[in-house]
Amino acid sequence: MNGAPPGPTGIVLEAIGVSRAFGGVTAVDNVDLEVTRGQCVGLIGPNGAGKSTLLNVLAGAERPDSGRVRFDGRDVTRLPAYRRARLGLIRTFQIASEFPNLTVLENLIAADPARRLNSLAAAMLPPLWRASERAALERANNLLRGIRLDDMGDELAGTLSGGQRRLVEIVRALMANPKVLLLDEPTAGVDPGRILEVEDYIKEVQRSGVTILMVEHQLEVVNRICDIVHVMAEGRIIASGTLDAVRQQEEVVAAYVGKS
Repeated sequence: MNGAPPGPTGIVLEAIGVSRAFGGVTAVDNVDLEVTRGQCVGLIGPNGAGKSTLLNVLAGAERPDSGRVRFDGRDVTRLPAYRRARLGLIRTFQIASEFPNLTVLENLIAADPARRLNSLAAAMLPPLWRASERAALERANNLLRGIRLDDMGDELAGTLSGGQRRLVEIVRALMANPKVLLLDEPTAGVDPGRILEVEDYIKEVQRSGVTILMVEHQLEVVNRICDIVHVMAEGRIIASGTLDAVRQQEEVVAAYVGKS
């Protein structure tokens, strides 16, 4: 962490006055957000509220026009996504982004940080490289057993069902050893009969010590797995608290059903 002081007690990820606009349209408007270590935090709101843009800014895929992002006590505002990922801030996407022509195991191994050894080092140190490959394969198989897909490791990722692809994408993110996992609609495209399976795995990931911030449209999913919820509308956070509490607020109701 380059000698940076530790962050505020319990807070692992912060947006501080973050704004982001596209072509004069403000997608994120002066947002302050704190994510406490160990929690599963929900980010909800109507379409176009700015949720995915905020996730992009936190992950480093978008640079904020103003404001700052802090991760694990360090200002990461100017760091690109790949450097934030190396620090442990990992993002998944609303549309599954696996490599469809690679096997499930190959998809997982491709995300292993140990593969950052360059080709010259690999050529000079083949025993070390082979040991690293074996360790990555063992870890990938263990993770697949955790989602009961260990019998599909040799299947092409593009042949999986929507629910299976979601689980594989989460597991692939876990291969990168995240401290904080940013999930963008983890149940999108999942068969209703398998949504609980995805939920259970997200809760298991949280219990393992990974902090989670998730964008999710299905409020029943949010209610079951999130400790706290932030509601966005028109680029701003308009309410925070438990889902039962925020859904009673007039501004939240208006954001979802329209103002009279």
